[in-house]
Amino acid sequence: MRPGVPTVVLVAPDSFKGTLTATQVADAIGRGLLDSGPPTRPVDLCPIADGGEGTLDALLRALDGERRTTVVSDPLGRPVEAEFGIGEAGRGRVVGIVEMASASGLGLVDPSERDAIAASTFGTGQLVMAAVEAGADVVYLGAGGSATTDGGAGAIRAINEQGGLGGARISVLTDVRTPFEHAARVFGPQKGAAPDDVTKLTKRLNDQARRLKRDPRGVPMTGAAGGLSGGLWAEFDAELVPGAQFVLDAVDFDRRMRAARAVVTGEGKLDQQSLAGKLVSEVSTRARQGGVPCHAIVGTRELDSFGVRVLDLQAVFEASTPRQISAAARRLAEVL
Repeated sequence: MRPGVPTVVLVAPDSFKGTLTATQVADAIGRGLLDSGPPTRPVDLCPIADGGEGTLDALLRALDGERRTTVVSDPLGRPVEAEFGIGEAGRGRVVGIVEMASASGLGLVDPSERDAIAASTFGTGQLVMAAVEAGADVVYLGAGGSATTDGGAGAIRAINEQGGLGGARISVLTDVRTPFEHAARVFGPQKGAAPDDVTKLTKRLNDQARRLKRDPRGVPMTGAAGGLSGGLWAEFDAELVPGAQFVLDAVDFDRRMRAARAVVTGEGKLDQQSLAGKLVSEVSTRARQGGVPCHAIVGTRELDSFGVRVLDLQAVFEASTPRQISAAARRLAEVL
């Protein structure tokens, strides 16, 4: 290697939803690269997220925060232990980190129990308030993976019942631009909503929009988590933030990328949605702009060669278990 040429490989995958966390994927890729034989290249592990699963872990690392737990209501009102984070962001500012999925997520409800109409974000509101009561001046709320389509009604009620935010602010991190009124149509079916349910939920969201302090309909990103983002935006002036960009900035991705010879990213499924601003797209775009080659290891590839070229990925490997991911990383090391 010529003097002055970077040797480190930046490993920055998303989670493989429902199977492996971003940290597990990053660790498996790192092991494979380090086991690839001479010349061994140092790795910089940088698991990332876009507001969904893994956001808490990524931001805790970035902010050197601490993990806490509390008991809240799950989507169907049952008690569940949920995690949140507390960290510092300089100038004495305390931040809370909340993944709404840990309180109101689809993974908390068995498929046979899914009820898109009954599912509530009340537990998410409780989790936000736990962070506020722990001293948070601002709460970063990851909005991915919800079981709910209540427009944030449950969360609003929980926050108000506990005395309100008291001057704290909420920033909702989302990976969708769907407006409030389309939340049921776009996301309801994956939460167990039948066609008749989607109609009822859409009517309920429209009725709710007229009662909120301001109308979230037509505003991009207000439909995230079944309208949770829009409800919080309307009632508490929550900031709506593209999650992928926010997390990458928080973990200092650009500086770490410029110090690397290559980037290895990944996600559970590489498909057409990957072209629409998902985390892999954001990573590959930044790598291209920085002149750093970007590669991917994914659970399933459904994107054709043209789509891979659009993302400017140099190589794509499929692997779904930690052992397979490490093996793919060893193969990838041969072309780095």
